[in-house]
Amino acid sequence: MRARTGLVVLGLLCAIVQIHAQEEDVAGSKDHPMLSRFPGYYISDYDAQDFGAYEFSVGQEQQRVEGRYWKIEYMLKEGAKKGGPIEIGRNYANAFTQRGGQKLQDDLDSGGGQLTARMPVAGKNIWLEVAVSDGGEIYTLRIVEEAALVQQVEFTAMELARQLNEKGSVALHGILFDTGKATIKPESKAALAPIGELLKVDSALKLEIQGHTDNVGAAAANLKLSQDRAAAVKTYLVQTFSIAADRLSTAGFGDTKPVADNKTEDGRTQNRRVELVKK
Repeated sequence: MRARTGLVVLGLLCAIVQIHAQEEDVAGSKDHPMLSRFPGYYISDYDAQDFGAYEFSVGQEQQRVEGRYWKIEYMLKEGAKKGGPIEIGRNYANAFTQRGGQKLQDDLDSGGGQLTARMPVAGKNIWLEVAVSDGGEIYTLRIVEEAALVQQVEFTAMELARQLNEKGSVALHGILFDTGKATIKPESKAALAPIGELLKVDSALKLEIQGHTDNVGAAAANLKLSQDRAAAVKTYLVQTFSIAADRLSTAGFGDTKPVADNKTEDGRTQNRRVELVKK
């Protein structure tokens, strides 16, 4: 009898431990750095991506936003005081509006719903959706900080050679510069290395390095900036890979040859590029 009682107690203890374990934040998760959680909730699901996208509801429209992405799902802890859907949503909306943001949509009622808000920070927008279900038992934040894609994958020297032989030119978006300057960022090494490798392997190859900008700023300044950036790439290749300077010429075209719409961030990103032209 005592043994059976002991097993029952042990079973209850295990069940309690399991319940508490289920109420811990899922492994690897954390609150968004700008937004705390509503009291009494734990993170039940979590996804963070350096670059992702989400379609936010704005009136009858869907606004697709790309950039740094979070999905954080919160669930009410056992015995904790539940927040109402309107209370939860408006707390997050107020956090945005008190810092210069605006609430774009609010469909919350006592059963649940969703709310959309947007806030400008350092020249970009941070978007927020709060979706509440089960009368406040569960709510999910989806947050996107607007940003352009950081190019991680570059052409190999072999692919560069193929493109130059077939098309005569190739556009590179992984050569990055400090804003408004011709200073090459350290993360550009991955994009520059295949160019140097190709030039060393093919000693007869001559290239023109062309700089292009978006249309932000004065046209004259953009022209000068594109010329300086092309020259900076040439200097890097000559100094880093011991390439003869007379094998490389430079040109800058400013914002005069866009390949995409300058009205969008993605389009401006595409227009900021370095092109290699086989001579």
